[in-house]
Amino acid sequence: MPLLNSADLERRIVRYAALIPCLNAFIDCRTPGSEAKENFTIIGPGVSENPAQHVHLTEPHGFNIGGARQPPGCVNSQHSHKTAEVFVVHSGDWRFDLGEHGDAAQVELHAGDVISLPVDMFRGFTSIGPADDGSPGFLWAVLGSDNPGRVTWAPRVFELAREYGLTLLEGGRLIDSAAGEGIPSGETAMPPTARDDADALWQPTPTEAGRLVWRAGTSTAPSLRVVGEGGALDWPHGFTLDRIEISTTYHVRLRATSPTVIFVHRGVVSVEIDRQIGGLGAGDTVTIPIGSEYELSALGAAVAYVVTG
Repeated sequence: MPLLNSADLERRIVRYAALIPCLNAFIDCRTPGSEAKENFTIIGPGVSENPAQHVHLTEPHGFNIGGARQPPGCVNSQHSHKTAEVFVVHSGDWRFDLGEHGDAAQVELHAGDVISLPVDMFRGFTSIGPADDGSPGFLWAVLGSDNPGRVTWAPRVFELAREYGLTLLEGGRLIDSAAGEGIPSGETAMPPTARDDADALWQPTPTEAGRLVWRAGTSTAPSLRVVGEGGALDWPHGFTLDRIEISTTYHVRLRATSPTVIFVHRGVVSVEIDRQIGGLGAGDTVTIPIGSEYELSALGAAVAYVVTG
């Protein structure tokens, strides 16, 4: 494949400051307590129910990268996915509520922590504390598969959505009756999740929920497999997630043999791909072309998470 030029490299970087949010991506966007959440699709289509959701990079990777930003008290309602979902807490403090009503188990996570949420389990999450600078907290997310499918919402979410003028179509699109929209001819509203289907989803115990979490600070190794085979959260995901520390004395030089995405959690990182150099700050994401050699370095201490397909 041809080598990158500087413009190519910049196009492969999604900067935190340039993220474009969707404020009404999902059926719960008007439910009291959920109105202030921002949804981001960084790589791949994600699971947004709003066709106006901005997708930063459309190139298929075998997984999707997204994000959520929420001020303290803001809630993401109970839902389930058909592919693995992993969150890296970039900033703020968060509580993950598991089970249909969020009361089967609850775990709190802080900056640098990772949680892997399995398929067919209701989960929601609430921001319980801001970032260190007082801004809303941010979660960086990985969803398995190029097409992660649609969200399965808890039955109560549909009831609340109707109260506030939102209907989800069978095709996965939101209709806003409060804005005068009606259900288009030939389309039908998605029925609420059936009681039998909701009851069939896993309700983890608090002990089981604790096994879904990896805590920052539990290892001093400069490179650590967190998610995937051989990792702390060792079960099939369709991707792996590694945590690496980068410093003046520890550089990373590798060749991307499969889709590779790097997220800078802390510090300032220099990335060199095919002899092109770009600077990455905290919250920035870069995707490495398959076959390219890349090197990561930092003037001080930095932490990054690497997803590999």
